[in-house]
Amino acid sequence: MICLEDAAFYALIDKVVERIKEQNNIKEDKWISGQEAMQKLRVSSKTTLQKLIDEGKIRFSQPEKKIILYVSDSIQAYLEQNASHGGEGGKETVSEGPF
Repeated sequence: MICLEDAAFYALIDKVVERIKEQNNIKEDKWISGQEAMQKLRVSSKTTLQKLIDEGKIRFSQPEKKIILYVSDSIQAYLEQNASHGGEGGKETVSEGPF
């Protein structure tokens, strides 16, 4: 059994996903929809998304009146800036083997 802090666990997962994308030539879109932005941020409220825009924490483009697209990298940067780096965070447990 391997125990990891939350931040270390999610950093490992990010690295694995990144490597899989590289090996399969999968590139993430620079521009994503509001729904995709909310999923990445794990928020369920458009108000929260708008607040992040108003505070300049994430970038967006509005090519037409009713079309708003979000910069995926700015959302990732926002999440990284607000990631916990140690302290009293919980631990994730990762088991090796089938069970």
